[in-house]
Amino acid sequence: MKILFICSRNKWRSPTAEKIFHKYNGYDVRSAGTEDGARIKVTSGHIGWADLIFVMEKKHLSRLKHKFGSTLIEKSIWNLDIPDDYGYMDEELIEILKARVSEYIDVPE
Repeated sequence: MKILFICSRNKWRSPTAEKIFHKYNGYDVRSAGTEDGARIKVTSGHIGWADLIFVMEKKHLSRLKHKFGSTLIEKSIWNLDIPDDYGYMDEELIEILKARVSEYIDVPE
């Protein structure tokens, strides 16, 4: 399964998610951001590649819909509702990511 995590600048939340979920067998994981200054900016290639897309906030979903429109129709996109309050690999962020993502996919202990 190919999973894409999206946040604003691809600096803290989505790279943390990419790192922690990449180690699980069966998941191919990438991350990107929606803003112009993002470390890796989300492209139509990312959208086409992904089987499942997780956004950190509602605004990220809105930005994806605005930019990629009909490309998203067949995609499974879920909002994790995680505010930009955490640094990279923050222990609390990791726990929240595991708990929220486990509602949609299998997350080993």
